[in-house]
Amino acid sequence: MKNNLSNIKKAINYLNKDKCVGIPTETVYGLAANAYSSVATAKIYKLKRRPKKNPLIVHYYDLKFLKNDCELNDLFLKLYKKYSPGPISYILKLKKGSSISKFVTNNKNTLAVRFPRHPIARRLLKNLNYPLAAPSANISTKISPVSPEDVKDEFGKKLSLILDGGQSKIGVESTVVELVNKPQILRLGGISKNHIKNFLNLNLIYNKNSKKIKSPGQSKTHYSPYIKLRLNIKKSVKNEAFILIKKRKQKNKDFFYLTKKNNLKEAAKNLYKTLRLIKKKKYKSIAIERIPNVGFGEVINDRLKRASYFK
Repeated sequence: MKNNLSNIKKAINYLNKDKCVGIPTETVYGLAANAYSSVATAKIYKLKRRPKKNPLIVHYYDLKFLKNDCELNDLFLKLYKKYSPGPISYILKLKKGSSISKFVTNNKNTLAVRFPRHPIARRLLKNLNYPLAAPSANISTKISPVSPEDVKDEFGKKLSLILDGGQSKIGVESTVVELVNKPQILRLGGISKNHIKNFLNLNLIYNKNSKKIKSPGQSKTHYSPYIKLRLNIKKSVKNEAFILIKKRKQKNKDFFYLTKKNNLKEAAKNLYKTLRLIKKKKYKSIAIERIPNVGFGEVINDRLKRASYFK
C-alpha cells in the first residue's frame, strides 16, 4: 500500500487494536506490533513462526519512552548521540516495572532497542504512545525483506497492512551492540564494527559464538533461501546461479551481480534482493565469488555463512 497520511493513520488504528503491520526501515522491513502488549507481540511470533527464545528488537522514536523501560548508561548515550536514529541497536538493562511485554524479552532482564531513520517509521513512532517491537517481516530463518513486495510474498493476506517505503536503503539489519556487561558486537550490520570501535576507542570484539541469545541474528541458520550455497568460488558449474561483485567480460544468464564495481556497500544493499530473485527462478544451487572480508564485506560474509547453514 502506497504511503500517505491516511495509511499511517490506518496503521496506527491497527496497532492500537493489537494487530501487526509491515513497516519500512532503512535496514530491512519490519513486522511491527505494540511492544507493551503481550497479545500483539504473541502475534509476531506466530506469524513469523519464530522460536520464543529469540527476543525482539524494540523501536523507539527518541529517549522519551526508553527512559521508562531501560537504564541508560554513558556509553549508550555517547553512541546514541553519534549514530541514532540509524542502523544500530543497543542491548540495555531493562528497568523493573517496565511495560515491555515478557514475550519481547523472553523474560530476560535486557532489551534490544533501536531508533530507525526511515521517515515513515519515524512518523509512525512519533504518533504512538508506545514503542514498536519490529523484527524483520519474514518467516523465521528465511531471507529478510527489503521491499513491500517481499513482505507480501512472506505473509500474503495474513497481514492487514504494509506501509510502502520503497526499497530499504541499507538492505541488511542493524549492528547490535551489547552495553550491559562487557561492550561487544553481537551482530554485524549497517554500521561498521571498526567505525564503532574507533569512535569509542575500545577493543570491541564481535562475539559471533555467544551461547546466550540476547539479540536477533545470533542463530546459526538465518537469512536463508534454503538453497545450497557454495562460498568463495572462482568458477560456477552448469545451471548454477553465480553471485558476483566484479564485472566479467562474458555474459551469462546465470550471473547475478550484487555490484559491478566491487562496491561492498552497494553489494550489501542488493544481497537479499538477489537471493530472493534466485529463489524465484528456482535454482538448485548458488555459487558466490570471494567477497573481501572488510567493512560491508564482513557483513555480507556473515549473512552468507548463516544462510548456507541449514539441514
